[in-house]
Amino acid sequence: MVTVGDIELWTEEFGDPSHPAVLLIAGSMSQGLLWPDEFVGRLAAAGHRVVRYDHRDVGRSTARDFTEHPYTWADLKADAVGLMDALGIGSAHLVGHSAGGLLAQWIAADHPGRVGSLTVIGSSPLGENEGQVLVRALMGEPQPEGSLPEPAPEFTEFFRKAAVSPPPATRAEAVDFQIEVARILHGTERPSAFDEDAQRRLEEKLHDRMRDPRTAGNHRLAGMADLEWEPVGAPARVTAPTLVIEGTAEPVKPGHGRLIAQAITGARLTMVPGMGHMLTPQAVGSVTDALVAHLEAAATAGTTGPGAHPMDR
Repeated sequence: MVTVGDIELWTEEFGDPSHPAVLLIAGSMSQGLLWPDEFVGRLAAAGHRVVRYDHRDVGRSTARDFTEHPYTWADLKADAVGLMDALGIGSAHLVGHSAGGLLAQWIAADHPGRVGSLTVIGSSPLGENEGQVLVRALMGEPQPEGSLPEPAPEFTEFFRKAAVSPPPATRAEAVDFQIEVARILHGTERPSAFDEDAQRRLEEKLHDRMRDPRTAGNHRLAGMADLEWEPVGAPARVTAPTLVIEGTAEPVKPGHGRLIAQAITGARLTMVPGMGHMLTPQAVGSVTDALVAHLEAAATAGTTGPGAHPMDR
């Protein structure tokens, strides 16, 4: 447990502490354990100090009543930077997944000296209000011209039904629901690759290690507390070497990776065949290989100029 401001963040480190740091920033309502062990282990074996952590209100980190302790996504960003401070990490390679990718972009824009490189997985370009696109899709409302691409129909249909269904009342129901969420996030290209038994073991572990299962939804409340929290134009201020990764079966933010790569100077886009929204066992190898190559290239990025990537030379 690492103290950051007035909260505690559950944190786990791998690799030699003297090696370059890689900070893994999970998505909204997601625990640090959703960064797979194999993924973390391969990064550490490649010569990196790897840190994963639970956001506030999820997993083992501080969980509190939102009405008594309100916050915004700016505070979740500050948590990540504060964790670097607490661990004595002056500069880190940031790897963000989904909403964690938004936080990583934000940190890279505001604190360029503290970011050795940026990797964004299954995310959206910061400042384009992806959350509002999602809400309009779920409500069946038309998207304004120029909006980000909508989620896949199967994703929208699933969560429309979930919104009008009774919430899980028992541990078993909660685990069953999360398994079905994971199935949707897996994508439709390789349905036979979804391992329900393995997912059940993971969901049971995630459920049982939460301080308070009720507080994960506080991340939604944090977003609603400031609907305009995403700073416009932030990607254009990112100078760190940037890798963007998206699965060809992405159901939540399809096509958003290309837009991130267009918004950040010198960014590279890697499409992973068959991958949906999450880092599944089938995708870990491809994602890790691309990330390790990116980190190695970023080590010499300072010699190629701001925003450039050595792999382009």
